[in-house]
Amino acid sequence: DIPRLGRGTIVPGMRLLRLFGLSALATMTTSAPRLSAMQPAGLSAPACDAPEHARVLHPVHAGLPEHARGIWLDARTLRWPGDHAVGRYALYASDRAQLQLQFGAPVRGAQARIPLRVTTAELPAAVRARFPHVAAGITLIASGDGTALDAIYRNQLVLVREDRAGRVLDATGTQLAGALDARYAAADSLTDLGVRVTNDGTSVRLWAPTAQAVSLCIHPSPTADASRLVPMTRDPRTGAWTVRFSESLAGSYYRYLVTVIVPSVGLVVNRVTDPYSLGLSANSALSAVVDLASSDMTPAGWREHATPARVRAATDLTIYELHVRDFSVSDPSVPAEHRGKYLAFTEPASLGVRHLQALARAGITDVHLLPVFDIATIPEVGCFTPEVTGGPASEEQQATVMASADRDCFNWGYDPYHYTVPEGSYATDAFDAGVRIREFRRMVQALHGLGLRVGMDVVYNHTSAAGQDAHSVLDRIVPGYYHRLDADGRIETSTCCSNTATEHRMMAKLMIESAVTWATQYRIDSFRFDLMGHQPRAAMERLQLAVDSATGRHIHLIGEGWNFGEVADGRRFVQASQLSLGGSGIATFSDRARDAMRGGGPGDNGADQVTRQGFINGLTYDRNVMAPPGDAESLRTAADLVRVGLAGSLRDYRMQRSNGAVQPLSSITYGQDQPAGYVSSPGEVVNYVENHDNQTLFDLNVFKLPLETTREDRARVSVLGAAIVAFSQGIAYFHAGQELLRSKSMDRNSYDSGDWFNPLDFTLSENGFGRGLPPRRDNAQSWELMRPRLADASIAPTSADLRFTRDAVLDLLRIRSSTPLFRLRSAADVEQRLHFHNTGPAQEPTVIVGELDGRGMADAVFDGVLYAVNVDIVSHRLVLPALMGRPYQLHPVHRSSAAADRRATSASWEASTGALTVPARTAVAWVLDRR
Repeated sequence: DIPRLGRGTIVPGMRLLRLFGLSALATMTTSAPRLSAMQPAGLSAPACDAPEHARVLHPVHAGLPEHARGIWLDARTLRWPGDHAVGRYALYASDRAQLQLQFGAPVRGAQARIPLRVTTAELPAAVRARFPHVAAGITLIASGDGTALDAIYRNQLVLVREDRAGRVLDATGTQLAGALDARYAAADSLTDLGVRVTNDGTSVRLWAPTAQAVSLCIHPSPTADASRLVPMTRDPRTGAWTVRFSESLAGSYYRYLVTVIVPSVGLVVNRVTDPYSLGLSANSALSAVVDLASSDMTPAGWREHATPARVRAATDLTIYELHVRDFSVSDPSVPAEHRGKYLAFTEPASLGVRHLQALARAGITDVHLLPVFDIATIPEVGCFTPEVTGGPASEEQQATVMASADRDCFNWGYDPYHYTVPEGSYATDAFDAGVRIREFRRMVQALHGLGLRVGMDVVYNHTSAAGQDAHSVLDRIVPGYYHRLDADGRIETSTCCSNTATEHRMMAKLMIESAVTWATQYRIDSFRFDLMGHQPRAAMERLQLAVDSATGRHIHLIGEGWNFGEVADGRRFVQASQLSLGGSGIATFSDRARDAMRGGGPGDNGADQVTRQGFINGLTYDRNVMAPPGDAESLRTAADLVRVGLAGSLRDYRMQRSNGAVQPLSSITYGQDQPAGYVSSPGEVVNYVENHDNQTLFDLNVFKLPLETTREDRARVSVLGAAIVAFSQGIAYFHAGQELLRSKSMDRNSYDSGDWFNPLDFTLSENGFGRGLPPRRDNAQSWELMRPRLADASIAPTSADLRFTRDAVLDLLRIRSSTPLFRLRSAADVEQRLHFHNTGPAQEPTVIVGELDGRGMADAVFDGVLYAVNVDIVSHRLVLPALMGRPYQLHPVHRSSAAADRRATSASWEASTGALTVPARTAVAWVLDRR
């Protein structure tokens, strides 16, 4: 066990020679010693298996400042924001966390005092660019060179303003990231962080520049106690600790003992896994020594199998977003031992796989998996699935589900634990590190065999835990470095959890190298970045270059470009956000047409979910009883925003607006002050009407459509949403089950709502509606609106409704994939070939009409496409004189005897008059055959 050391105990190698043998108030003028292998006295292999994940060797004294307002800008420069009175400035350091402060008295317990010089010189441009968010204040330069300061970074540090007698006038802690990035820049070039197994043996390397000692615990199996404790050696140039073995350790397991100052705690020995882990034991207890290139880790045919070559440009992407457990956990055609697992994708006769085959044949190119890296909030062994009962509008189900939510088998997975290891709960054996690796690869191989590329949802913008939490990895190795801190040194949490700081050199490196591993070792074809706007554009562009270079092919990157939180509007860096990524080739989800179609916004709650109808669910033309009086202008505005989506949200695309003006899409306002058109090319936008977040489209429509709406019309409204996405320029994105009228019983945030509220039923027996009131946590404010709706048996669709919706969406996918006119690659192509009709103040606002000109385009298949979407509850006939004489005929998909939407076949085009007729709530396409 790690010994409990008394306050006066000297720990060899951690005292740093009392910081060069100087007295407590000495000026530091000597270079720091080179530190080699060190290990706290008394540590032995049993310490690797102590019951605690951390042991405090020396706690901090009470009275120290709880904030850290001193910000290191480089290896020698600090900024202390705010107004400061006269006095002198110094850093006080203690290698044992024994500093004692009392205002009006000298600092006690320090091994060194580092005087600081005030400077008024302008900071270098690179520093100013790196820290634009740091407020004005006093700028200080530390005495000594970088080598001498190297030791200081490993100590408890307090920045003090004092009088001439050394009495404390003011004090604060410091934020070290800027110093570490500057001092250990060479670490960015390390290529072997983590464990590497080669013909020459095994190397282990951990970046821990502030650690005073690091030792490696080696376990012979995933359940065995440690057999060895090996001290590691520190490299003063990079701040990394290394140990090398002449033999292969493949098949072994390991973790670290890191002795480090944790500012709010003291001198601590943290027992922690490897942030660069490539394998893990069950519940992430131990990191595994694996060689991903070895035959033991690769299923038969892995190296030889081909990735589908279906996507030549980003606009060819047609994505199906899918959760691994949802896909098969309730599928009776999957063997019980594979349900909810990676191997369900390898069952060719299952209902789910056959559904994916149908989607692939119709035009889906990519399956994007919700997080499949190691997840902190799913027990990998012994998870629990509750028995749930109750009526369609009962509170009983949600109470049962939430009572076991922390130990059930379900979570969306946006709780990263280890970024570069497959999640173990989806494997048939979580204990053996190799099983999840092989089964993940078999899943990818199977999807590729279906003609589907594989995308992965990644969450590098936050961790599930920080500080000394047992699930904290990064922060227990380099405290205060990997996360973004506010002005007081507290971790920012605007993303929901502990925000990472990918603007810091080594956090960006971790993200980039993790993505490279997934792309090279698991053949991932594309990535979706959760809350990508919280990351620098520069880091994302570096990642793009890295994955493309490593794989020799283009890996498509898409992400959430929302602009909010402490990084909003470029306060800290140029973000990878909607308005900041133009020209990068990285795509962001567009909320413009999404909100116009659905009505309101994703943050709506209570009555707003009913009153704020959208373009497809009744705005002014089919009002529900709670909606405000009709407003023709609001409907025309919504129609314009839908056209923005159909035109790929291109900022420079010009069209006639509802006010009659012909202007670029960037001149149309979305929300309070955002341009509706914002991208520079169609490959930089992702169009969608539903994804895993918020309510499903079916559930939103339950709120917004009049209660008397028929089942058939509810299905048709969902198809209209899919049609607008399918007809839009850019990347098309569909949520798994959207084509099955998927319901989560109106849950607005089902991330931890269990299997019960996240059903995906390929038997088409039900869609999940009426499974009880959704969890109180996020839905109680709307329960009274939900109760009568969930209890209304006329709302739940029949199997026939589900089959119609599925088949109608498959037809829409066939139409989109039938011609690249729906997938134009450049802004110039869209501007040249896409034209809207029925626009301006005299338009019929419930009908969108788009014309795609295929003349002169060699691979267009058709000389032209004309499409129309009528969202109204009545048929409309429109005369389009500009198209008179064109011999359009229904798209071959509509003409097929197998066409799902027979109403669409009754749509008509009259070439002699230029008139089209579109039935109520119908989307239809006509084509001009090549002459």
